[in-house]
Amino acid sequence: MTAGMRDRFITFEVRETTTDPTYGTTVEGGWVKTSDAWAEVQDVLPSRAEGLTDDISITRRPARVRIDQMDGVGLTSAMRIRIAADDLWPERVLRIISGPAFVQKTREFEFVAEELSSEGQEP
Repeated sequence: MTAGMRDRFITFEVRETTTDPTYGTTVEGGWVKTSDAWAEVQDVLPSRAEGLTDDISITRRPARVRIDQMDGVGLTSAMRIRIAADDLWPERVLRIISGPAFVQKTREFEFVAEELSSEGQEP
C-alpha cells in the first residue's frame, strides 16, 4: 500500500456518555471527534444492497476503509467515521460494522463501515 492511495480525509468520532445523577444510568450524548487520518475508502460494489424489512426500504452503502497503523491506535467498532466532502461526493457519516483488523504485511488497519439511508436514522 502506498501513501498516494490514501486520498480521503476522515475523522473518527465516539459517542459521548455521562451518568445520570439520579438513577445512575448511562446517558448518551452527541458525537465527539477523537482523531483524524488520511484513508483509502473503497465502496463495495452493489449487489443486493437494498432490502425490505417490515415494509421499510433500507439501502446500505458499505465501504472498505484502510488507514496507516499509527492512525489506528485506539480504534474500536463503537466509533463512527465522517468522510470529508470532495468535488464528487458530499460529506458521509458511516458506522464501523467490522474490524478493525491489523494487516501485518502492509502495517495498516482495515475495517468495513456502512452508511445507512433510511428515515429516522441519527446523523
